[in-house]
Amino acid sequence: MSTTPDVVRICSDLIAIDTSNYGSNGSKGERAAAEYVDALLRAAGYEPELVESEPGRANLVLRVPGADRSAPGVVVHGHLDVVPADPELWSVPPFEGRVADGYIWGRGACDMKDMVAMMVATLLRWAQTGTVPHRDLVFAFVADEEEDGALGAEWLVRKRPALFDGVAVAVGESGGRAVEVTGPDGRVHRFYPVAVAERGSLHMRVHADGTAGHGSRPSPDNPVAHLVRGLARVTEHRWPMEISAAPRKLLTTAAEVLGLEADLDSEASVEALLDQLGPLRDFVEPSLRCSTNVTVLDAGYKFNVVPSEAEAEIDVRSLPGGEEHQLATLDELLGPRVTRRFLSYRPAIAAGWENPWFEAMSRAILAHDPEGVVVPFCMGGGTDAKPFHELGMAGFGFSPLTLDGEGRTPDGMHGVDERVPVASVVGGLAVLEEFLRTV
Repeated sequence: MSTTPDVVRICSDLIAIDTSNYGSNGSKGERAAAEYVDALLRAAGYEPELVESEPGRANLVLRVPGADRSAPGVVVHGHLDVVPADPELWSVPPFEGRVADGYIWGRGACDMKDMVAMMVATLLRWAQTGTVPHRDLVFAFVADEEEDGALGAEWLVRKRPALFDGVAVAVGESGGRAVEVTGPDGRVHRFYPVAVAERGSLHMRVHADGTAGHGSRPSPDNPVAHLVRGLARVTEHRWPMEISAAPRKLLTTAAEVLGLEADLDSEASVEALLDQLGPLRDFVEPSLRCSTNVTVLDAGYKFNVVPSEAEAEIDVRSLPGGEEHQLATLDELLGPRVTRRFLSYRPAIAAGWENPWFEAMSRAILAHDPEGVVVPFCMGGGTDAKPFHELGMAGFGFSPLTLDGEGRTPDGMHGVDERVPVASVVGGLAVLEEFLRTV
């Protein structure tokens, strides 16, 4: 009989199903992954619903009734798709699901098939023990998060909102992971950042018109030049530091725990504090400013022809409440010859930490690590919490991972050799189950 923990086996099996999302070029494997989860849950006695938004783009939803049906429900969501991986760059096959050297290896290991495996393993264990949660829980295994969720969470929210009747909270990825920070006195502290907010995700396409002509002649009305000048100003602009509520709470708590001085009204002081936060820095620095990155350029068709138009796409991330000011600044930077339109517009969201949901997550973490320090943070990126927010749900990032005793840490998300420590997933399952059972 295998001694591999069920959660590790499930995570490995999921990784072995290539669910690469190629954006406008489609995807693969999402229905196969949903069917794999569906088969496990049905064998345990559950009756999930498999819903396709398009052929092959499958979502699986299961409601588990709670002891108190009148209490507000919780949706726990995990996406089945992953970003593509180039096998030539990896030291292991990205879609093998190898378990070796204390890690689970492969694309999706920590984004987020580890969390999906923990969700499934929790359900299987509850089926064996007859566990009933306190309140209704909706488990949503969704497609298309790595693009924009239009065929996953967003589609479910807009086309099948009744699946989430009575649900007040959405719990998903990117929070609850143990992070060690060494203070000036040499003492090691364990922080657990839980996401209570997300920067806005504003994907825009910008356009410049001009006069077409021969490439050998003067071209004062060259749209490529108009566009490039505007994009250069956007790229060179340094957005001011603006510390919103969640990052301020994280920085204040971290400084107090580590015994550091920090003036959060001084950018230099904040930068000095960040230098002393070790890996915790990654959870706070991206949310201290708005950001803009030019990601796509599209102009011309032949080297000796001046085109009549040029376009680009910009990844814009906004701070909670800061969209209007950021967009006004962008218009100034782009200049009068460049126009913009949104490809997607998802404003920032914030649930805060002074609520029973954050407190329940903290209790679950501290039940397994009494000396841990739970802190809120604002995600620099975005998740499916935004579509669920359309139904009035408060969104949190809570995909717990405990420490690995030999110092292994998750690595390679969206990069090469993605992997997650076995011990972290096994420990994370215990924390997640504690939260879902008792919240």
